[in-house]
Amino acid sequence: MTTDQIVERSVAVGPLRIHLAEQGEGPAVVLLHGGGPGASGLSNYSRNLDALAERFRVIVPDLPGYGRSTKGIDRDDPFGFLADSIRGLLDALDLPSAHLVGNSYGGSCALRLALDTPARVDRLVLMGPGGIGTTRALPTKGLGHLFDYYGGDGPTRRKLETFVRNDLVFYGSTVPDELIDARFQASLDPEVVANPPLRRPSGRTAVRTLWRMDFTRDKRLADLTTPTLVLWGSRDRVNRPSGGMTLANTLPNCDLVVLANTGHWVQWERAEQFNQIVTDFLSHHEAAR
Repeated sequence: MTTDQIVERSVAVGPLRIHLAEQGEGPAVVLLHGGGPGASGLSNYSRNLDALAERFRVIVPDLPGYGRSTKGIDRDDPFGFLADSIRGLLDALDLPSAHLVGNSYGGSCALRLALDTPARVDRLVLMGPGGIGTTRALPTKGLGHLFDYYGGDGPTRRKLETFVRNDLVFYGSTVPDELIDARFQASLDPEVVANPPLRRPSGRTAVRTLWRMDFTRDKRLADLTTPTLVLWGSRDRVNRPSGGMTLANTLPNCDLVVLANTGHWVQWERAEQFNQIVTDFLSHHEAAR
């Protein structure tokens, strides 16, 4: 495989089919996307794949419930389900361990996987991950827009545009119409409309689910020695930037970078800086071997 090729395929992980794209050669890096409407691996990391593939074997899956992967998740323990699915993907690819890079929902998946099986994660990069105390306060406006997308009058392009331009990035005018159109069309998948993968926990198990989705209640966090880089936009309207300092103060080996005038989608809005910082961080691990 050469670095200018993107190879796509579907992999069986238990009862699931996980669609993924691969590019590059070298140490394995898995990029895990966020949970917004219409999200997918390639669309979320379109500005990062080529740069990272110059040094690494980059693996970009569609998380279960999204893109071309199997729809439906375990709502009782969503982060645990996602972590189990990606661990199963590592098994299917015969990878004892890998670097994990996760944005938002994907960051929650990566962190949970590292907590459950730390030996499977070489280095961890988290961009505005969910579950850092966010269940203890009223949702941000960004989370409100995300949770409400499939409610009311159902998915509309206006809702999607509001979420992307107002919540994912700080400078909304930089987002091209084509990106919004593509995500809107992806969000209309009938299976997803009938059973959205990310929505407010409700019902008899809601309290238990919220506890499981709050990492600050997990005592293992203070013992997780995996080298970790946290990147957070100072103007993040989805997950509160204060979560970055929470992680920096709790994880034993955590670096925190806060990017000025940047929203929730750090890897897209500050792509050039993101690509350099992440490449340097992950390369340090390889140099130390």
